Amino acid sequence: MASGMEIDEEHETKGSMWVLDQKLDQPMDEEAGRLRNMYREKKFSSILLLRLAFQSLGVVYGDLGTSPLYVFYNTFPKKIDDPEDVIGALSLIIYSLTLIPLLKYVFIVCRANDNGQGGTFALYSLLCRHAKVKTIPNQHRTDEELTTYSRSTFNENSFAEKTKKWLEAQDLRKNALLLLVLAGTCMVIGDGILTPAISVLSASGGIKVNNPKMENGMVVLVAVVILVGLFSMQHYGTDKVGWLFAPIVLLWFLLIGGIGIFNIWKYDSSVLRAFSPVHIYRYFRRQKRDGWSSLGGIMLSITGTEALFADLAHFPVSAIQLAFTVVVFPCLLLAYSGQAAYLMQNTDHVVDVFYRSIPESIYWPTFIIATLAAVVASQATISASFSLIKQAVALGCFPRVKVVHTSKNFLGQVYIPDMNWILMILCIAVTVGFKNQSQIGNAYGTAVVIVMLTTTLLMMLIMLLVWHCHWILVLIFTILSLVVEGTYFSAVILKVDQGGWVPLVIAGAFLGIMVVWHYGTVKRYEFEMHSKVSMAWVLGLGPSLGLVRVPGIGLVYTELASGVPRIFSHFITNLPAIHSAVVFVCVKYLPVYTVPEDERFLVKRIGPKSFHMFRCVARYGYKDLHRKDDDFEKKLFDNLFLFVRLESMMEGCSDSDEYSLYGQQTQQSRDFLLKDNLNTSTSVADLTISSVDSIVPIKSPLNATPTVSSGPESSQTEVDELEFLNSCREAGVVHILGNTIVRARRDSRFYKKIAIDYVYAFLRKICRENSAIFNVPHESLLNVGQIFYV
Repeated sequence: MASGMEIDEEHETKGSMWVLDQKLDQPMDEEAGRLRNMYREKKFSSILLLRLAFQSLGVVYGDLGTSPLYVFYNTFPKKIDDPEDVIGALSLIIYSLTLIPLLKYVFIVCRANDNGQGGTFALYSLLCRHAKVKTIPNQHRTDEELTTYSRSTFNENSFAEKTKKWLEAQDLRKNALLLLVLAGTCMVIGDGILTPAISVLSASGGIKVNNPKMENGMVVLVAVVILVGLFSMQHYGTDKVGWLFAPIVLLWFLLIGGIGIFNIWKYDSSVLRAFSPVHIYRYFRRQKRDGWSSLGGIMLSITGTEALFADLAHFPVSAIQLAFTVVVFPCLLLAYSGQAAYLMQNTDHVVDVFYRSIPESIYWPTFIIATLAAVVASQATISASFSLIKQAVALGCFPRVKVVHTSKNFLGQVYIPDMNWILMILCIAVTVGFKNQSQIGNAYGTAVVIVMLTTTLLMMLIMLLVWHCHWILVLIFTILSLVVEGTYFSAVILKVDQGGWVPLVIAGAFLGIMVVWHYGTVKRYEFEMHSKVSMAWVLGLGPSLGLVRVPGIGLVYTELASGVPRIFSHFITNLPAIHSAVVFVCVKYLPVYTVPEDERFLVKRIGPKSFHMFRCVARYGYKDLHRKDDDFEKKLFDNLFLFVRLESMMEGCSDSDEYSLYGQQTQQSRDFLLKDNLNTSTSVADLTISSVDSIVPIKSPLNATPTVSSGPESSQTEVDELEFLNSCREAGVVHILGNTIVRARRDSRFYKKIAIDYVYAFLRKICRENSAIFNVPHESLLNVGQIFYV
């Protein structure tokens, strides 16, 4: 019996194929859990919390705070028939601000953050970790061991588990979920175009109030000049002027709140009866269809709410909540109430009620602050657009573009030059094309309400799969949200022909680009997965791979995280030589906000030692700084050399009970890993094959003490290989990139041929080359061309 156990143990030990990470000591479960919840558990002192709340005003609330510039005009674009209608509109504004920004977003949605990251992609990343809904299947079980890869399990009979299985059952549902996320993202990008247009144009309109003879074209010209200056300054980033933004927005809120109190006292304090919801019923009873249509203008009072969630990354939730409840919410209520009080006695001034209601003595200071606040509001939505585009690139849903990180402190603050100028051109086109706030307001409302509906649908899944809420609570939240937002949507959709078509066209164009690019990316990945080179074929070539092995290291870039890519066989088939050492480099993004630096690289060996072939997988989160420069190359080789040393140490070690590479895994988990690798054909190429001769068979299965082969031999092997790799590195490093052309098969449908052969091919042609993204020196670059038919 003992002999049989010895044979089994010896077989497992001799056949051990060690999958080595660069870390020898992974965090314990308790410690890892503490790290994963670090953001939620972090406590702030009262002074620090006040400081963060103050700073959040400048970054988060600029867009929401400038809404009083244009809400009443867009609610009553023609005229006010009855002063009581002003009370009804004010009541709608009050309860809209209470239900959506305050209750839904500040106290519910903001808690659905991904370790402090907000926005539609953060919600999607949470869902991807709790259910297998990612459309590009490039994840590996080792990715789930990351410190930041937090997830939870479900009871098999729970409603959440049934929902999870339903989502995972069909690719159509996964694609529909991704399409929903992309649609919401495109609408936020539309916000980044419309917010500067309406905010700056509304603020610039103050010039005309004291100069009635001034033509509207001059106001538009001033707005265009401000917009050009705004977009030209984007490359500096928000971090450098963050402290300037906060005082401006704080002063703005205090100013509009103070003016509101003054107007309530001076004109009509009876407007405070609008806090009774009965006036909403009376308003709709009087106005009927016109009242329903005016909801499009009321909707503008809550614009900027989605930007509040998207810009969550810079501040803790408690600071966001404090700033909103103490400063933003009361000041907005006072501002709208003050404007309503003024309109009760001046119904014909609705076009420019904000500037008309300002006391004459502080008119020009208020105009200057309003213009600055409009610029700040625009900055927040433009920055959110950049951040979302970067996340879309990481998700494989947008063509590769140049991304510049403008802050060392905040990973989320990025600048995308190409997109900046595209947004500027579109923004100026909207401003010049419409020339008035009303049509831009209709467009703006359409974009905002669609983003909110998207967030509601995603929150429904978050509450089920991540928070494990009871389905009744989820149903109540969803119904209440859809009733309010659906009502607004039914109003703004009636104004499609009055400017509401603009965000639909803009979002449709961006959505088309994202869908086609993602479709081409998925098809290319699937083709590479199915055309991987057989490991048996590679082993059959022998250590020389059937070629002349020349001094140097070849870094072969591939999208595959497992297996030998087709580009390698194409390379060695057409060229007579290959480098002495070959490293397959895969850069992939995971559905986490960041990957810790010390957990970023995974290094594995491909084939026997004599082949000198390795794989390096560099993992990034959607907020990580991704630069392929000398520092990346240095880290890659540092991890490669560490791998060789650890592998040499592990070859002479075996432990029948508790020994494992990570120090946390049990023997059973290691056995599971080995058996899983041996039974999975797609993983064969990733296995690290150890030298059998250096492992001494275990004499007793009950002996838990590691048995090591002769130390000098193992050490000498390690030194020899390290010297060999160092000499290869000194001989030169060559970056081998695939120049892949994707074509639709001849029997494909016509729409697929259009999408792949024309749209996707055009996007590939104009996007950044891989060599530019990786910063590969021209003299070290080798492109390998190939054609994929999908």
